[in-house]
Amino acid sequence: MKAVLEFPTVRGIQAGREYYISMCPLGLVPKIFLFNEGLTPEQRSQRQLNRGRVPEIARYLVDNKDDYVFSAITASIDGDAEFLPNAGDDLTGTLRVQMKTSKIIINDGQHRRAAIEAALERAPELADETIAVVLFFDRGLERCQQMFADLNRYAVRPSRSLSVLFDHRDELAVASRLLLSRLPSISELVEFEKTSLSQRSKALFTLSAFYTATEALLVDFEPGSAEQRDDAAVEFWSAIAKQMPHWDDVRCGAMTSGALRDTYINSHSVALHALGRVGNALLKLRSKKKFDDPLPRLASIDWRRTADTWVGRAVVAGRMSKTHLSVTLTSNVIKTHLGLPLSADEQSIEDAFRRQPHAA
Repeated sequence: MKAVLEFPTVRGIQAGREYYISMCPLGLVPKIFLFNEGLTPEQRSQRQLNRGRVPEIARYLVDNKDDYVFSAITASIDGDAEFLPNAGDDLTGTLRVQMKTSKIIINDGQHRRAAIEAALERAPELADETIAVVLFFDRGLERCQQMFADLNRYAVRPSRSLSVLFDHRDELAVASRLLLSRLPSISELVEFEKTSLSQRSKALFTLSAFYTATEALLVDFEPGSAEQRDDAAVEFWSAIAKQMPHWDDVRCGAMTSGALRDTYINSHSVALHALGRVGNALLKLRSKKKFDDPLPRLASIDWRRTADTWVGRAVVAGRMSKTHLSVTLTSNVIKTHLGLPLSADEQSIEDAFRRQPHAA
């Protein structure tokens, strides 16, 4: 590494302190940006590196070399550095860092830095790409820790529904949106942005819940084409909607979503997910030419939350449950009612449940 690093920069002021915005080649990122592993929490200026996150981020970078987006790395310079302004312009210039006597410590972006290092091993051609960098002068551990706290103070992850809505890389997210565009009777009941539903909401399900249910519907289902897959999914969800008259009551305003969700479990994500599992079994039977449509029998299921059927399954301790176990136990009831066989795993879970005293 060079004894002196020079960053073409733009100088700015925040809270009376200078900071610098520059760009850095990805190939240099692992070499010049450090994160302080091996220290106690009190000695660090950022969270401990979670190595489990690194492969996923690196894979995103490698798989989307022509279409990735990385936000800026924020770091502090601990050592000798000076800003040399361009002639006639004191806002742009060159930041010179003496690397023999200086360290550049990451305040925010250590997982991006580790992922870049991993990605370069698989795709060295990325080395000449650049990432934005925001540089501050280090003013001690306390200041660096406060910077980390401030940088993350108001960071809020988008809701999963909003992520599904905006994600054009995830094939299932794209398929889920396409399906809803063909399913107006269900689409009108879907909340596309929020992660939870208010009592006054007209929606019964979030986009995230529909995504998860559709994922369960289509798992290991491989027809001849994506069009056939989508057609089968549309056919299934259309048939489900026809067997749920209360959904129509909400859509036409005869009943509020909150009132329905207070009374029936088939207006909750646990039931939607369970129905997706049931549909998967039906699709696989149909692919083996043994398909006999039993879905009209759904109308005779007692979907009330107070029904003994759902105690310990979809309703645990008086509250709706959305655990993997609850989904399986709920789908077991529906499958059995429709005359569908349970898988070995489902039967094992069912047997264990029935040995418990809460089983009806």
